[in-house]
Amino acid sequence: MPPAHRPACPRPARARRLLPARLVVYFVLGLALFSPAPYLKVMRHLVEGLRSQGLLGGWHVPAKSSLFRARQRLGCEPLRVLFATTAKPMATEASPGAFWRGLRLLAVDATCWDVADSEANEAAFGRPGNGRGSGRSAFPQVRMAALVEVGSHAVLDAELAGCRTGEVTLVGRLPRSLGPGQLVLADREFLGVPLWQAFTATGADLLWRVPANRVLPVIRQFRDESWLSQIRASSGPARHEPVTVRVLAYQLKGQGGEGAADGYRLVTTLLDARRHPARQQAALYHERWGATRSRTRLSELPHAALCFCRSRAATTGSR
Repeated sequence: MPPAHRPACPRPARARRLLPARLVVYFVLGLALFSPAPYLKVMRHLVEGLRSQGLLGGWHVPAKSSLFRARQRLGCEPLRVLFATTAKPMATEASPGAFWRGLRLLAVDATCWDVADSEANEAAFGRPGNGRGSGRSAFPQVRMAALVEVGSHAVLDAELAGCRTGEVTLVGRLPRSLGPGQLVLADREFLGVPLWQAFTATGADLLWRVPANRVLPVIRQFRDESWLSQIRASSGPARHEPVTVRVLAYQLKGQGGEGAADGYRLVTTLLDARRHPARQQAALYHERWGATRSRTRLSELPHAALCFCRSRAATTGSR
């Protein structure tokens, strides 16, 4: 690991013969790469190449209990710092599906997953209801919201919390990783004036799906059948400050499923109909959003990208 990417956070510097902090960081990353392999097998995978070259010397694989305690000593902060340091856009303009008209394509999405049924995890994350009266789910759950680069499917930022924290709350913390020159795709559950304003304040452009019941009056019609409209907050001071958006309404021929009968609507900050045609934006959204959801599969990321969820002490927090 290059020195610039080593976690720069306040961890005890005293050497530990078998499990120094740097090795434990590699071990936690290995838990993701080799999931769901058990602790000892993961460690053996990590050191096998060194052993075959005679570089291990007198070092041996520690007991599982030692690995567990080493993870608790490490905590989540080194992983948080490592992620924040290395989670950067990877796609270039030559990468397929990474850019559209000079804008880097990103997407936001959220998911939940089960964690081990322990008292510590229940206290930290809570349990959702199971839909059967007052019953509860068999497992505690973690909720995650993530910002993903569409072209590379790399996770650029993430927020973790218990299952009782809403998706919109977590997504509202992601604008910190946005800036000009980006176009952010999102599904309809995130469309609201406060969140929209938080994202646009970064200079990023947006292309978000609209809930079926949202009324979007026509202020000005364009030749491509898109139109200017306004969205308003339902409460609070922002309800007196409408936000101007451009609406794209369309149907997909020969495609069934949700939304097919009544069509789809998107809203965007790209107001110039000549520079950003409605038909192209509609095709872009369905092609790239569908590809991002199917290939990135946030529900499978708990072990693959946020692997420190095997113990509560290493899971609390984000980034």
